[in-house]
This record gives sequence, structure tokens and C-alpha cells, in this order.
Amino acid sequence: MKKGIKDVIDARCNRLLELQVSVEERLKNLPEGKLRIRHYGDGVYYTQMDSSGKERSLHDIELIQNLVQREYLEKVIAYTKAELDLLLKVQKRYPSSLIEDVYDRLSDERKAFAKPIIPTDEQFIKRWEEKPFTPKEFGDGTPYFQTMRGERVRSKSEMIIADRLFTNGIPYKYECPLTIGTTVIHPDFTILKKSDRKEVYLEHCGRVGDQEYADDMVGRINEYTMAGIKMGDRLFLTFESANKPLDVRVIDKMISDYFK
Repeated sequence: MKKGIKDVIDARCNRLLELQVSVEERLKNLPEGKLRIRHYGDGVYYTQMDSSGKERSLHDIELIQNLVQREYLEKVIAYTKAELDLLLKVQKRYPSSLIEDVYDRLSDERKAFAKPIIPTDEQFIKRWEEKPFTPKEFGDGTPYFQTMRGERVRSKSEMIIADRLFTNGIPYKYECPLTIGTTVIHPDFTILKKSDRKEVYLEHCGRVGDQEYADDMVGRINEYTMAGIKMGDRLFLTFESANKPLDVRVIDKMISDYFK
């Protein structure tokens, strides 16, 4: 959490450096010169101006396209260099110690009495996990599956997902109620991303071959969307069918890319 801004700056600098190299390489394969566009009456006329200022008429569409592309990429390079120059200055002057570090550097005796202005990750997670909620009830005849954390879930696949989250240190709540408009739903997993302290939701679609089940899931996904909870942003889905079981690699990929 506390290194988030610096991480964003570092990532943006790396992206701009990669972009600069890529664009400069592409410019080597484009023709030199500037494109001039003039309008006479209803006609549009193109000319190519060289470094000495001389112009010649153009009728080759591919050459016109390449000159426009050169002009575009040259502007991209200019903007890239300007932004990169500013970010490198910020990066250089960005403090190595942040306000969150003040609490971390207190002795254990002082931490016992100090009330941090910004909770540490551990404190924030603890408060989030300890906030009580009433999960969805289990009906009679519901199969019994127990996670490594000792909680009951509704399927073997949900048990696998819960255990992968737990072993990777991802804070989660199982079937914690969520109010959307006037409707209360129970997402399979409510996950706390430690990097930005935001909640995201993971729904396991375990019977996609069942038409009634599929229709219910479509309705639920629509409810999420109408509430501003968008797929790939705060909503994620896993799938399985009778012939295609849950792929644990997909869970691990989601954990690595989206849930930390």
C-alpha cells in the first residue's frame, strides 16, 4: 500500500523507456520528409517537403500513409520524452521514507500506545477480516466441504479456490452479503486487494451447462454491471462444466495478476 505511488511512477517510466526504444526503431523504416496538405476548391493535394524545403507532388497512397505515420510517431516521441523527463525528476526526488514508515519504525513499546494516522497493512487487513457479517445459510442436503481455514463452502471447486487464496495470503470472505440497489446478494468470494485496499469480487460459475443456472448467472452479472462493478476491474469469474473442471492455473494467474 505505502509504496503504491512510487511503484506507479517506476512502472510508467519503464513503459515510456520501452515505448521510446520501440518508436525510434520504427522511425528508421519510414521515409524522411514532411507531408503538406493543401485544399483547392473541392480537391485535396499532397506534397512531400524535404529538409531543404523543396516540395514534390504525391500520388502514392502508401507513401502518404508512411509520412503521416512518421509525423504521428515523432509527436509520440516528443511527448514521451517530455513526460519521461518530468517523471525521472520526480523519481529522483521522491522520498525514500513515507509517513507510513513513521509508525513502522517505532519501538514495539511505543507502537502499543501510538494510534497511526494511516493504519498499517496488517492493521487494515485485521479490521477488515474481523468486521462481522452474516453469511448465506446452507440448506438441508447441501454437500459439506471444508477449507484449510476451517470454513464450510458449497463445492469442491470453491474449496480449492479458498485454499489457493489462503495459501497465497490473500484476505477473503466467503459469501459475505453485498447490497446492490435494493437487492442483497452473496458473492462467492469478496477479496481485499492489499495493494490498493479495494474490495473485488470473484464468482465461480460451476455449472455453465445448466441452462437455469446460466440464466441466473447472467442476471447476477448484469446486476453487478448496473451497480458499476465491472468485469476485469472489480469483478472476476471462474468457470467449469461437466466436461471441463476448474483449472487451478487460472486461479493462480488471477491471484498473481489481480488480487495482490
